[in-house]
Amino acid sequence: MDAALLNIGFGNTVVTGRIIAIVTPGSAPMKRLKEDAKEEKRLIDATHGRRTRSIIITDSNHVILSAIQAETISQRFEAGFEFKEEKKKAAEPK
Repeated sequence: MDAALLNIGFGNTVVTGRIIAIVTPGSAPMKRLKEDAKEEKRLIDATHGRRTRSIIITDSNHVILSAIQAETISQRFEAGFEFKEEKKKAAEPK
């Protein structure tokens, strides 16, 4: 299994294959999602006491809070896939 990790700030990482969505926390539905996850003990706070700037939803229904902007995390996520594709092409026999 090729488990690539995504840096979500402060030395915290998430397995990229488990991520379903990376969203901003401002809307009412996202606030409800966060509260529901907290009540059901599915909330992981990786903000280190800082303001929540993105919410990551996983396939295991966990909700992860990060202090890094959602756009920044999305760019890191994309860059990881681009790197993976380049690596795959380099390994192909010619």
